Amino acid sequence: MNSEIATPTSATDGDNARLIKSQLPERGLFAGLEWRISPAPFPLGPQLAKELDSLGRVLLQFYRAVNLLYRKSVEGKQPEWIARWLDLGKPSELIELQRSTAFKNEVPRVIRPDLLMTENGFSITELDSVPGGIGLTAWLNQTYSRLETPTPKPDVLGGADGMLRGFESIFGNAEHVRIIVSDEAATYRPEMDWIAGQLGPRFSVHDSQFTAFQEGDAVYRFFELFDLPNVPGSKKIFELAAGKQIRLTPPPKPIFEEKMLFALLWNRNLQSFWRQELGESFLQRLQRLTPYTWLMDPAPLPPHGALPELNLTDWSQLKTLSQKERDLILKVSGFSAEAWGARGVYLGSDLSQGDWSAAVDQALSRFESSPY
Repeated sequence: MNSEIATPTSATDGDNARLIKSQLPERGLFAGLEWRISPAPFPLGPQLAKELDSLGRVLLQFYRAVNLLYRKSVEGKQPEWIARWLDLGKPSELIELQRSTAFKNEVPRVIRPDLLMTENGFSITELDSVPGGIGLTAWLNQTYSRLETPTPKPDVLGGADGMLRGFESIFGNAEHVRIIVSDEAATYRPEMDWIAGQLGPRFSVHDSQFTAFQEGDAVYRFFELFDLPNVPGSKKIFELAAGKQIRLTPPPKPIFEEKMLFALLWNRNLQSFWRQELGESFLQRLQRLTPYTWLMDPAPLPPHGALPELNLTDWSQLKTLSQKERDLILKVSGFSAEAWGARGVYLGSDLSQGDWSAAVDQALSRFESSPY
């Protein structure tokens, strides 16, 4: 990995930057990527730090509620359109796994909220259950905790080894922990090699063809479910996990890789469910932190119907909005090769009228396979 040291403002800053650069692993952390080195950690302030520190249990409860909502929809105890929406574009084998008894109560054990800083705090743009950055964050925490300046020494959120210990803890007392990294996720292989090295011989990193598991192994799935055709060992992994011979996280449940979950959170028809499962406090907090979200279902509305907040009567009317009015983002389903790296994201106010119209048409035409 190449790195560039930000221009230091003092001798102390320069010393810090050089120390940080010296701590970079020989193989780097993200393959082929570069960044500038800051001589000090990013300051959050006590209020924001407290908000972040308490967010995990809210997101975990949300994932548990999503899991229950899907299951109740399948059972006919919640509206059928919920499961129908969440299953759009998914192969039958994955839907079967998702609904199986073996994974009934399983939720991802790592949840990364993608946060956007604003003048009023932060906003959660999406949740990632197969996130890159676990090793990078652990390295950043470890490295920046070693700095002796500035004085007083700032506290690093999570401490020097919080990410290391947290990641280690999700695998219980398994004798072997296998981290399976796909070719598609190869950019993140160096950071997983680093974190495995930090956690000792119990942890090992393997490519997507590995299948030499032993009973009782714990497996971390670092590959997306849309990419299964390119992960030769995935079928064996899922078979062993379904048979309780290995412990797998995240589970093979595409609902947790969907980006429509916030659309369900905001759907007025489901407010009583969310209130019951999240509690009023968690529900209000999530809705304060997440942008209003819709699923672009092209089904026609009744003549007197309108899309909430937008006051449109048909999704195609998005194409007629002015550049100022279309301060909106179109985002593809998580079950898509375009779902990462901002490749399936379109910011309306940043596009020409023609490009925005083409993105809207594409989103509506792909509803059955990759809903937006």
